[in-house]
Amino acid sequence: MYDDHPVWEDVGLTREEYEVIRSDLGRAPNGLELGMYGLMWSEHCSYKSSRRHLATLPTEGPRVLQGPGENAGVVDIGEDVAVAFRIESHNHPSAVEPFQGAATGIGGILRDIFAMGARPVALLDSLRFGDPKDPRVRYLFGGVVSGISWYGNCVGVPTVGGEVVFDEAYADNPLVNVMCIGLVEKDRLTRGLAAGEGNAVILAGASTGRDGIHGASLLASREFDEDPGDMRPAVQVGDPFREKLLIEACLEALEGGAVVGVNDLGAAGLTSACSETASRAGSGMWIDVDLVFRREEGMTPYEVMLSESQERMLIVAEAGREEEVLEVFGRWNLDAAVIGRVEDGELLRVFCGEEELASIPVMGLTEGAPDYDRPGLAPRPSRPEPPVGLGMDVDAGRALLELLAHPDMASRAPIFGQYDHMVGTNTVVPPGAADAAVLRVKGTDKGIACVTDGNGYACSLDPRRGAELSVAEAYRNICSVGALPLAVTNCLNFGNPEVEEVMGEFVEVVAGMGEACRRLDTPVTGGNVSFYNETRGKHIHPTPVIGMVGLLEDVSRHATAGFKEEGDEVILLGGDATHLGASAFSRVVAGVDNGPVPPVDYGAERVVGSVCRRGIAAGLVSSAHDVSGGGLAVSLAESAMLSPVGMGATVDLGSIHDPISALFGEEGARILVTCSPGVSESLLEMAGEEECPARIIGRVGGSRLEIGAGDSLHLSVPVDSLSSAWERGLE
Repeated sequence: MYDDHPVWEDVGLTREEYEVIRSDLGRAPNGLELGMYGLMWSEHCSYKSSRRHLATLPTEGPRVLQGPGENAGVVDIGEDVAVAFRIESHNHPSAVEPFQGAATGIGGILRDIFAMGARPVALLDSLRFGDPKDPRVRYLFGGVVSGISWYGNCVGVPTVGGEVVFDEAYADNPLVNVMCIGLVEKDRLTRGLAAGEGNAVILAGASTGRDGIHGASLLASREFDEDPGDMRPAVQVGDPFREKLLIEACLEALEGGAVVGVNDLGAAGLTSACSETASRAGSGMWIDVDLVFRREEGMTPYEVMLSESQERMLIVAEAGREEEVLEVFGRWNLDAAVIGRVEDGELLRVFCGEEELASIPVMGLTEGAPDYDRPGLAPRPSRPEPPVGLGMDVDAGRALLELLAHPDMASRAPIFGQYDHMVGTNTVVPPGAADAAVLRVKGTDKGIACVTDGNGYACSLDPRRGAELSVAEAYRNICSVGALPLAVTNCLNFGNPEVEEVMGEFVEVVAGMGEACRRLDTPVTGGNVSFYNETRGKHIHPTPVIGMVGLLEDVSRHATAGFKEEGDEVILLGGDATHLGASAFSRVVAGVDNGPVPPVDYGAERVVGSVCRRGIAAGLVSSAHDVSGGGLAVSLAESAMLSPVGMGATVDLGSIHDPISALFGEEGARILVTCSPGVSESLLEMAGEEECPARIIGRVGGSRLEIGAGDSLHLSVPVDSLSSAWERGLE
């Protein structure tokens, strides 16, 4: 009698979900079947609280070759080349075991990319931690960064960009989101399909062990209410050297033409790989767990089907050509074996030799998962009167130094200095030199720009506007290197969706992100939702992370952020900021923790981005840097510090009504560019054609950053002092 023991709780299901399973099967599930349902119906795998909302996002566009539903999204960049890209979270594993949690997050996102037939060419990350003065936060931070660098460096894929934020909201629940970019010839694009009756189901890569069991159902789909250290057995262990072999073997096997489909074994292991590939193809499948090669003695069928051991792929090969595929993996010293076959029908059947252990409708595991319309409490955005700088007794120079030394704005060199960003020789712009990473597409003149961006603080004040702001900043960053923004992937990080406040925030964030992506013509090709980032009832800020890719038709025509030549004129594309709402200045300097979050002016974002791109493509722009965190003052300081010899600038904003807000406000649609004096007028004419606000505000030169605003403000700080503050922030 199941009433005597809540067996459903052992696999993360509710009693109501258990009753649905009994009804669908027409009987009670056995232990193995229940475990498989627990995995596939977990929040992490089924998106049961989010998928009805994600369905509202724009997913189609002229360049989109593959949208949501596959291992990765894919966009066409011309000349028969496509870009595969995706972002995923490994938050809970990283909170439990930061080194392996982050490392295996890298391994998993790489497999999503080469499962599409694409060669991974770059990694980015987006990280959130608590106060870096806290010893545990420093332990988590060090472990995560080390895990990312170890796996990425060993596997030979460069980490080219990312972001790091420190906020007390993430003290108990760090966020580790990782993005991967890959390149594939369009006619070699592969999908995760188990199609064709009689075709072979091949397991390839590492042996199966007991690591990661219940990782998707019980670790990644619940909040922490106990010591995270007790959950270490649910964290996978990575092997980047084996992953490198797996990349090469899979890509070689695809070239032979015998492969029908490829899928990563990530969350939920064999259970998800088999059910998802069969579901996409509308077919059935049988597998025999006796044929699965293992690295531990005495493993049960339950453990084999639920294991999340890393560096494994499921390959579907044409019947009669299995040996061709097995031979490829053998040459790369990787294990591979036929463990089953595709069959007609609708069942996923699991055998142990002649004994049938499980028989489940494929669609019941995948499309039949619950779809909850959870109640959400509409958030009340923090929109008080805008805090302004009028009459504030502020030493602007001291405020600028304080901002640059803050961990959120300080130099990221201590982090990206651990990453090999040049392996593969595709990296054109190194980390920290520009607003987005730039990669060359070998064999063409083209380049790819890529970035990760998020603003959990703004979303905590106003979820909808914060999400819009995150998309707009990613868009602006792509434009600032000269690229045309193409598409978005996202990682949505939230607390417990069963809490109405959290669900309300989620609904608002998705609505804001959808609006921004529609208005900026950047369709969403896929992503990830991470719920239950909550400990003892305290949840993180609602944190959507946007991964965006863009295209440069001529990669040699790109811009970086640092000033280039003495005498270059400094031009501000866009208008002046008018308030300090939701700004770093308000929090760090003034101690004001409120909004309003600036609204996004989509028309202004589009014309500012267009003028910047056109100016870079025409060779008019020497440097470009978006104005965002810290406002115009921080952007000017960063451009000075990133110049070849620490060149300063003299800037005059003129007689403006609110100089402190103009310097430190974070309203969007602004890019700081420099031009040589002989071409500035051409750029201003270009701006005039598009009705884009633009004006010369200063000139590059000297060893100090000097900013004036009429008679009411004068800032003068040596560039060496700016650099000293900036470089010590993460010491």
